Amino acid sequence: MASVCCLGEILLDCIADQAGLPLDRVESWTSYPGGAPANVACALVKLGTPAGFIGCVGQDDAGSLLVQLLDSIGVDTTAVQRHATAPTRSVMVVRSQSGDRQFAAFRDNIDTSTFADAQLNATAIPLDWLTTADYLVTGTLGLAEPNSAAAIIHAVEAMQQANRRIFVDVNWRPVFWKDDSFAPTLIVDLIDRADYLKLTDEEADWLLQTQDLQVIADRFPNLQAILMTAGEKGCTYWIRGHAGQVPAFAIEVMDTTGAGDSFTAGFLHQLCQLGDAVLDNAEIAHQMVVYASAVGALTTTRAGAIAAQPTAAEVDAFLHLTERMNGHGTGD
Repeated sequence: MASVCCLGEILLDCIADQAGLPLDRVESWTSYPGGAPANVACALVKLGTPAGFIGCVGQDDAGSLLVQLLDSIGVDTTAVQRHATAPTRSVMVVRSQSGDRQFAAFRDNIDTSTFADAQLNATAIPLDWLTTADYLVTGTLGLAEPNSAAAIIHAVEAMQQANRRIFVDVNWRPVFWKDDSFAPTLIVDLIDRADYLKLTDEEADWLLQTQDLQVIADRFPNLQAILMTAGEKGCTYWIRGHAGQVPAFAIEVMDTTGAGDSFTAGFLHQLCQLGDAVLDNAEIAHQMVVYASAVGALTTTRAGAIAAQPTAAEVDAFLHLTERMNGHGTGD
């Protein structure tokens, strides 16, 4: 049984081979499996926590490749849907010289609403299977389309009725929205249903007009934890009234794609290992964020989101080495 179910997009990240160039000047691309919820599911399994994925791909080669990858890693694909006509999504990702990435466009300029992940069918989600999990992880990209938005709310309501926990990662990507003027309202409504929230410092400014985590906690009283990542500046957190900061690990960054998703998986892995009750302990809560940060940081040292994810043994070795060098840190 999956301890965590991840709902949302699975896709191909087409990452620019040439760093520092705008979209129209990139000469070649390399495709890597991605999509934030799928990334989280894969990272969890690699760390040793059972995870399932809920999403929709096309009846095409890309869709088959992605499902086969999930299966090979050990992600439960019971709830993966295949759409007869809609294609699996591919996103063009440009990179800065420092490795930071930007989601620039969709392959062949396909309309965002026509991709398979936008067609996720709420009524086809196996709720008996879903509600055996302790946690549901979802982002906000699915809110951009009516079918996938309905699926997110359907799954969230089912988990709430079963007294399970909801983890929301804002994961703001304007390219997914035809009209992003209504995005803040939809995203805030989803956060109102959440128990755990992850966002970046830029997302906090854009969506909530503050980086003060106590202010955010007061606005959303159901939240048990707020995790705000900021790339090389590290991570700040608020966990059941305990506030703190974890500075960035000093590492050589190759590609930041999927680092935030690995961070999410690292935190959830610790939750599943230790249980929610440990969040009342300020020192344990801090160490959980350090662990999550290490998972995110290690993911930046290799290319691709899923391919770069570390195992639990790699994370433990990295933290042991870091402790010897008296360092701490995070990934974005």
